[in-house]
Amino acid sequence: MNDDGINKNRRRFLTTTATVIGGMGAVAATVPFISTLTPSARAKAIGAPIEVDIGDLGPGERKIVKWQGKPIWILRRSEQSLATLAELGEIVRDPDSMVEQQPAYAKNEHRSLKPEYLIVIGLCTHLGCSPSYVPADDEHELGDDWKGGFFCVCHGSRFDLAGRVYKGVPAPTNLVVPPHQYLSNTRILIGDDSELS
Repeated sequence: MNDDGINKNRRRFLTTTATVIGGMGAVAATVPFISTLTPSARAKAIGAPIEVDIGDLGPGERKIVKWQGKPIWILRRSEQSLATLAELGEIVRDPDSMVEQQPAYAKNEHRSLKPEYLIVIGLCTHLGCSPSYVPADDEHELGDDWKGGFFCVCHGSRFDLAGRVYKGVPAPTNLVVPPHQYLSNTRILIGDDSELS
């Protein structure tokens, strides 16, 4: 202790201790705020790719799953329905899929990796309604020339069994094909096509 009665070592220790404890308190107080900025596990899962078993689908059957909060339609087409796609080239707006509504590997007449399966986002490209699947042999009022496909009751848009939009309807483009890949003959991965690149 010096003449003034002040212990400088003790003062330095108390100042350092107070600074360290205050700094730790500031860090502890900011952790909850920073953690709210990172996406939750649920939010991460919404955008994550999903694996789907398609082994139970028969010809003409459709399976609906959700990916990124959107309905994904997986339709197994019969040989007969695939044969009708070529006949519709004159009445669909974008028969060769020139508008970018699908990955490059689905830019073909059947708009898919494997002709037997159609995988599309089940939302009308007009206003985002969800069209109904109307097979050709179901009871419908879509005319005698209806070969099967999707019909949006909201505004009358029609899509064929490749998700191609008909001419003269409000929907401007074909249904969107999401990125996907086959893991096996009965399993697909929707949301990731990195193995195809």
